[in-house]
Amino acid sequence: MMPMIDGMSQNDMKEAIIKYDIKSPVKGNDISEPKEFNLMFSTSIGPTGQHKGFLRPETAQGIFVNFKRLLAFNAGKLPFAGAQIGNAFRNEISPRSGLLRVREFTMAEIEHFCDPNDKSHPKFAGVSDLKLSLYSACNQMDGKPMQSMTIAEAVSSKLVANETLGYFMARIYLFLLKVGINPSKFRFRQHLSNEMAHYACDCWDAELKTSYGWIECVGCADRSCYDLTQHTEATGVKLVADRKLPEPISFFISYRTVDVIECQPQMGVLGKSFKKDAKLVGDYLSRLNSEKVEDLEQKLTNNKEIPVTIEDKEYKITPQMVNIKRYQKTIHVEEFMPSVVEPSFGIGRIMYALFEHNFKIREGDEQRSFISLPASIAPYKCSVLPITNNVEFNDYIKQLSESLTLNDISHRIDDSGGSIGKRYARTDMIAIPYGVTIDFDTLQAKPPTVTLRERDTMKQVRAKMEEIPQIVKDLVDGRRSWDDILKQYPIFEGQESTK
Repeated sequence: MMPMIDGMSQNDMKEAIIKYDIKSPVKGNDISEPKEFNLMFSTSIGPTGQHKGFLRPETAQGIFVNFKRLLAFNAGKLPFAGAQIGNAFRNEISPRSGLLRVREFTMAEIEHFCDPNDKSHPKFAGVSDLKLSLYSACNQMDGKPMQSMTIAEAVSSKLVANETLGYFMARIYLFLLKVGINPSKFRFRQHLSNEMAHYACDCWDAELKTSYGWIECVGCADRSCYDLTQHTEATGVKLVADRKLPEPISFFISYRTVDVIECQPQMGVLGKSFKKDAKLVGDYLSRLNSEKVEDLEQKLTNNKEIPVTIEDKEYKITPQMVNIKRYQKTIHVEEFMPSVVEPSFGIGRIMYALFEHNFKIREGDEQRSFISLPASIAPYKCSVLPITNNVEFNDYIKQLSESLTLNDISHRIDDSGGSIGKRYARTDMIAIPYGVTIDFDTLQAKPPTVTLRERDTMKQVRAKMEEIPQIVKDLVDGRRSWDDILKQYPIFEGQESTK
């Protein structure tokens, strides 16, 4: 039953507690009945606090509200995507586990809009051979382990719904690997039917294994056209894209004749019945789609009046209040509601998993721990360490620091007392990937040379000081690897001046 718990209704959970006689694991006491819990934070808006509002539980809705502007910015063409990062708020029942279960957190979301009839992706071929660990809904229900397959195999077998969803799953995996996630502690878990949102075609969670177990860190869902539909119904603003029709009437023009049914509110009758609420009711009736208009017409044929609820208030609609109009319309383009594929990243959870996956201890020395973050995301890219506090090193420190700054390399100067070994250990603990040491050989060499140390292997090379900023920049940007540097520059084994 464990995979099904998240999708249980209130009654299902109550029945399970009774059926299995579940008790408190701490004291053995009886458990109270399940209660519904609102995960959104409510708040009061306005000078008198009379208007009720809610803190946003996700950042994505801002993208949907701006859909028309984004579509125009992309010249009216699909597909296109918008991205947003910001804080979200959820009324977490029991905040705990550091960054994993909190009430305020940072989300980063992408909304990729595409034609619902064509969910292929132009860049899918570039990731099609990528192998992913997939824990399908069927395997979860059957008690089977996850399986490894290429994303192309998953899409062709319909395990993953479409190319666009598969493409973003592959990109999520590549992104997490690049920032330092351990691939052996990564999997995609498919939502079960009872936990998947009713509007979703398919949904996979990127889960990372930590000391707390498998933690959902990124969600990737095909949300169909649900969000745009809801915003359209709430505001009356059509959030649609256009598609040229395939049947040509001439070489340049396409057309199609369609049947249209509309509800035209009779504002004079509505005004007499509803006074100041007449416009509210009229707007509601004029926004009804064809299916709802037909349903309204059928009900009014059989009844003298029918109730409708608008903004929590009930109104009685009679046949005299509406005019149902049918006609044919020739169209040259077809309007449709785009589908959206949404990757949603929980930044705090990813960061926590990064710290766990990259916390390491030097072999043979439990006291020497370090964080092996990739250079691309490490806060400081390198440290500058004079071998001693000798004033002769000051000009070299200044010159090297200015050169690193000009190359946009964040760095930290550690000229404190203590041995060079202890200072290396301090920089390793805060994930600084490279260390530049200015020693006595620097003073004697013409041009001056320094050593460059790599955090994980602790190996060092000697290079000209003027070359160091470019070397570090290449390493951080991924243009060169540490193995390339080891082949190009001599290994440092000790200062010549002290031999």
